[in-house]
Amino acid sequence: MNFKAGNYIQATGYKAFQPERINKYYQFDETDLFSLLEKANIKLGELNAYAELVPDVEHFIRLHVVKEATVSSRIEGTHTNMEEALLKEDEIVPEKRNDWREVNNYILAMNQSIEQLNTLPLSSRMLKNAHKTLLSGVRGEHKLPGEFRSSQNWIGGATLIDAAFIPPTWQEVDPLMGDLENFLHNDKTGLTHVLKIALAHYQFETIHPFLDGNGRIGRLMITLYSIQAGIMKKPVLYLSDFFDRNRNLYYENLTLVRTKNDLKTWLRFFILGVIETCDKAVQGLKNILALKKDCETTRIVTLGKKMQSAQVLLQSLFVDPVVRPDRVAQLTGLSLVSTYKLIEDFEKLKILREVTGGQRNRIYLFDEYFKVFE
Repeated sequence: MNFKAGNYIQATGYKAFQPERINKYYQFDETDLFSLLEKANIKLGELNAYAELVPDVEHFIRLHVVKEATVSSRIEGTHTNMEEALLKEDEIVPEKRNDWREVNNYILAMNQSIEQLNTLPLSSRMLKNAHKTLLSGVRGEHKLPGEFRSSQNWIGGATLIDAAFIPPTWQEVDPLMGDLENFLHNDKTGLTHVLKIALAHYQFETIHPFLDGNGRIGRLMITLYSIQAGIMKKPVLYLSDFFDRNRNLYYENLTLVRTKNDLKTWLRFFILGVIETCDKAVQGLKNILALKKDCETTRIVTLGKKMQSAQVLLQSLFVDPVVRPDRVAQLTGLSLVSTYKLIEDFEKLKILREVTGGQRNRIYLFDEYFKVFE
């Protein structure tokens, strides 16, 4: 596969990388990648099949999106975990509220974009919509939310002089993103879907079309493409965790494409990410089914007359694993005294754990459910 990434062009006082257009036909003859690609396609098929089998898979997806949002945002320097992301804003300590908002903006952007795929193709317009939601009311809110940049940006370093990488000039962003959009919808590129989104992600990160939030939008694009292209029937493929755990390799491999035209190493890395991510997602689905069965058949059955209320509470915890006593009372119709007794039973059964340590406004977590996503 003969690939030319682009070259540096002189701008005022610095050199910016000018990527080549990617919307064309590719002669893919990397035989040593074929077996990896085949394995990735089998794993994607397994994940699809498993997601179809799992009852209430939407609840799993909801938590998966929360996990993706926390990890994708962590790569950009936020410090909110899954448990905190599911709390209400006023339950977060003031110094962590900005991070909480960023993660919850990402959750909203992801959910809105997945919904929009029903009526709008994956496009610059959709990515701009997601970007506007992402930067609403948080750090970066003054960096043109929902708009491509109209000035030069850079990656690493304090200024353009010592930058690790300088993306193309802002005047090139619109035509380059137009080319990327056409590539995403071109079914005559000669590339499989996995290779196509791997190349598209590389190109997006190289263009760096926004002043802020490029990493998160670029990772979001992978999930959106997998749904639109029919690779995934449900939104359960998220690569941020793989990228985060292999962060140095991720950046090194993107750089190798730009400096050595070495697309193959990047593609191999991306395919391995898909394989590992599918394995983890399938295992996560299996673990949830096993946890559900264990709670239903060996734990709450010990509660005798409270079984009916216990079942109601347990089912709700697989929808929302963060719960407060007033919500438990509302769900079960129990008095507040009986509600606290039921919660106490769930604590003894190691299903719930109280996290505030206070006497009032208590919050309980379904710990083991969160552990599935670790």
